[in-house]
Amino acid sequence: MRLLKLVVVVILAAVVALVGYAYFGDMEPRQREVRVPVTDAAPAAGDTAATDSETDADSE
Repeated sequence: MRLLKLVVVVILAAVVALVGYAYFGDMEPRQREVRVPVTDAAPAAGDTAATDSETDADSE
């Protein structure tokens, strides 16, 4: 019975420690500026003829 009480006390202490860390711990995110180039995968305006002929060949 004493072992069960010890286990309950240890679990309670762990829960209290976890709640305390959640409220008082340093949990602010580190902020930094990120610049990533974005590439456009769409075809250029002049390339529409090539895509039209490809779709015609696919439909046959």
